[in-house]
Amino acid sequence: MYARRRHMYFAMMGVCIALFILAWGVVRIWSVPAAVALCVVAMVIPPVAAMIANRRGPEDRWWDDPSGDPESDEWWDELDGKKRH
Repeated sequence: MYARRRHMYFAMMGVCIALFILAWGVVRIWSVPAAVALCVVAMVIPPVAAMIANRRGPEDRWWDDPSGDPESDEWWDELDGKKRH
């Protein structure tokens, strides 16, 4: 799933760059307000792309990572029904 999120991130960032280039290379010749609107849309894409790329999916088992505190890890393993050896 990491690869899928990474591909989605790069696709969104590619669209962002394409919008900037299109806005100031082509669209501004006919309409400056339309070019500014394209840039506003492009400005919103990077934060959304970052949220998509950094979200955790249901298959990401981040809660299984040990915290480093043996007592806490033992307590959580007991709650999860695991036995540490």
